[in-house]
Amino acid sequence: MATSTNKTAAFGVKLIHKCHNVTVNGDRYRAIITNFFIPELNNHDVQELWFQQNGATCHTARATIDLLKDTFGDRQISRFVPVNWPPRSCDLTPLDYFLWGYVKSLVNADKPQKPDHLEDNIRRVIADIRPQMLEKFIENWTSRLDYIRASRGGPMPKIIFKM
Repeated sequence: MATSTNKTAAFGVKLIHKCHNVTVNGDRYRAIITNFFIPELNNHDVQELWFQQNGATCHTARATIDLLKDTFGDRQISRFVPVNWPPRSCDLTPLDYFLWGYVKSLVNADKPQKPDHLEDNIRRVIADIRPQMLEKFIENWTSRLDYIRASRGGPMPKIIFKM
């Protein structure tokens, strides 16, 4: 697990460093996928991996969807693919309701001023995520899905993620 996590952290840092202070449009997004993401995936067994992205225009451009289809086939969650990204889905998306906020709060805790410091913080925080935390994360997500199903898609009350 640690090796995979460290590789993921390094990959994420590489993307952040390359895209620092640049607006990501469709061409840039596809270049990131082609030059960094897919080559990194080739180092792992991803036969059953699903790719999820939100409905940002650069994510949902026909050229982007076609590019991702070459690697993931129909195993995509986005707009304009067989499995649609649920609208207003922050309650359903673990990356939105927990992970990004958790990582961001720890990465920025010491207010990094330089890219190298920021990269070191990202690597450290991602590498420190333990399987037990991910298990709690999945339990919480399952509870959210049960609540949303029972409320027929109604909004979620504030739920505090308990560790």
